[in-house]
Amino acid sequence: MQVVGLRFQKIGKIYHFDSTDFPELASGDYAIVETKRGTQLGQVVQQVDPKDIPPKKKLKPIQRQASARDLLLRQAISKKELEATIACRAKASELGIQGVKIVASEYSFDGSHLVFLYSTEDDTKVNLKNLRKVMIRSFPRVRLEFRLIGPRDVAKILGGMGACGLETRCCSQFLTEFSPISIKMAKAQGISLDPSEITGMCGRLRCCLIYEYEQYVTARKELPKRGKRVISPKGEGKVVDILPLTEMIVVDIPDEGRIQFMRHELEPWDELEALRRKSESPCDRHEGGGCDCGRA
Repeated sequence: MQVVGLRFQKIGKIYHFDSTDFPELASGDYAIVETKRGTQLGQVVQQVDPKDIPPKKKLKPIQRQASARDLLLRQAISKKELEATIACRAKASELGIQGVKIVASEYSFDGSHLVFLYSTEDDTKVNLKNLRKVMIRSFPRVRLEFRLIGPRDVAKILGGMGACGLETRCCSQFLTEFSPISIKMAKAQGISLDPSEITGMCGRLRCCLIYEYEQYVTARKELPKRGKRVISPKGEGKVVDILPLTEMIVVDIPDEGRIQFMRHELEPWDELEALRRKSESPCDRHEGGGCDCGRA
């Protein structure tokens, strides 16, 4: 069996399909498949080792490789989706529906399904029964669905500049899934907890807070903590700051000031002090004689 990963949206999730009947399919090619939401056109983005697919998982087969005509039809469908979104927004306004934003719409490739993606101010579902009835009359030959999406999905669809200054937000550029983000991640990386520093354009914690989080956690376990006394090539000092990703430690040394050292250049003061005390104290057998510890 041969397996390929298809993506239906530009930066969307990857779905696996059986491509045994189409061994010529390569990354970048387009294929037609049957899904729960009707016939879809997807792009091949990866070749998958069948061993990585759970044995009990049944994969739907590729229907056929997309033709040039199919690609032109996809462009026409994109225009229809924009028209549907505008029409739905107008109807929602006419009905006086508050707190709801129609973000986008998605047609299946065969035109049998039409999904309206919407968001709300408090991320809770609202009753769109009246709007649905009106839209069914406007699109009588398709199966309509209204799907609530979160603020991060809205930002992903709308695109635009990121809060960090990137011309294209991470979510619109390469993120296919959103990971849970917490304040703890910002604290672990020493990032200011000022909302303007850690909040993205979506109003949620920035996705990038997770990028280096694991590296910071691992590094902090191995590096000396702030306030710890250490022995450096310049003498004894106290750790005042650490740079986890570069494994650099900033040490405040009397008469020398703050100096950066690599981790391997420092020794923990408390361990060396413990060894010194042990070497200076008599052992239990020393006074009785017969001791070969070498202490005076």
